[in-house]
Amino acid sequence: MRYDWTPLWRSTIGFDRLFDALDEVQRTAEETYPPYNIERLDENRFQITVALAGFTPDEVSLTSEQNVLTLEGRKADKEGKTFLHRGISTRNFKRQFTLADYVEVKGARFENGLLLIDLQREIPEAMKPRRIAINGASPSNVTQIEAKAA
Repeated sequence: MRYDWTPLWRSTIGFDRLFDALDEVQRTAEETYPPYNIERLDENRFQITVALAGFTPDEVSLTSEQNVLTLEGRKADKEGKTFLHRGISTRNFKRQFTLADYVEVKGARFENGLLLIDLQREIPEAMKPRRIAINGASPSNVTQIEAKAA
């Protein structure tokens, strides 16, 4: 089931990326190949694990552009092979992941037929919360004028 976000676009300003992200989530929910896991390692580190049995690193490309991580696999057909049963899928694919702001790909590696993609959120210093000193009269500079017991 797909949703049409057009009525919301008429009454909102600056939320284009939100609707694009919701559209992307809908589209990718329909795709099932290749299977993958997304794991949170700690507050700012994540790992995507993609099952790529039968693929070599040369047949897979990984690109990151404007908060979108794209994984593509191109498998060349081997001529002359006759399969009695073909249960290992080696079809071409394109899988995209939408990354939050300041999430960067730190590396990728193949291990036992799995592609492991390491991600880390690195918030710039200017965006991190900071304590601001409040200027004013300190208690040592305040003079008590009169003190009467009530």
